[in-house]
Amino acid sequence: MKMVTLVVATTADPASINPAKALLAMPGWHPGPTLEGGIRSFKNGDSLRLLEHDKFIIEEDDLDLRWESATGETVVELFFLSRHAAVSNRPALTIHPIGVPHLEDGDVLPQGGRPGWAAPPSPRIGPWLMLLKKLAESHNLVPEFELVWEGIGLGEGAPVGVWSRKEGIWVGHLLSGYSLPMEDPGKSNAKITADDIGGTWKQAIKVAFDATKAAFPGGEIMAHLDHK
Repeated sequence: MKMVTLVVATTADPASINPAKALLAMPGWHPGPTLEGGIRSFKNGDSLRLLEHDKFIIEEDDLDLRWESATGETVVELFFLSRHAAVSNRPALTIHPIGVPHLEDGDVLPQGGRPGWAAPPSPRIGPWLMLLKKLAESHNLVPEFELVWEGIGLGEGAPVGVWSRKEGIWVGHLLSGYSLPMEDPGKSNAKITADDIGGTWKQAIKVAFDATKAAFPGGEIMAHLDHK
């Protein structure tokens, strides 16, 4: 069974479709099958596929399983080209695993996802972040799409991030303050412990920890705490 990497883009997001157009302008692409819902696909070589649709990315679920069902190819890696807004509102190029580990069933999902779930981090996130740093320094963040084609191995280069355990370090989930919701225990003369603080912050940490552990079996998991 053929193993492929799937890149997903949407015409509803300029931050998604512009890099996708740049990718498709490179040599080697051929039209692929159209998935249910009018999702267009393109193939490049034996292992790279691009899906292009007209909805917001958060409105499409299980694209890997749908591709496998339509083609018989197994999706081993999935990249979403999308816009991401941070509280700082500063422009940046980044890559991160998806998930909303702090939410519970019934909670509103403003950005999509599945409550209380986080994806296993890709072993290639660390190398991609280093590539982003290099590109930001050498190109002053322009053109942004070059982080994509260099990363996935187009342009006669090798894919970035084919790492082995002996190289020693990976990157997992980043939990922002909003994904660690805590409830004020109120005033008390007694010493407050973690058990006294309500909210789903502990759930979020556990879900992210379990997903990271599943992605890197046998690895040692370390946490970095940064308060700004």
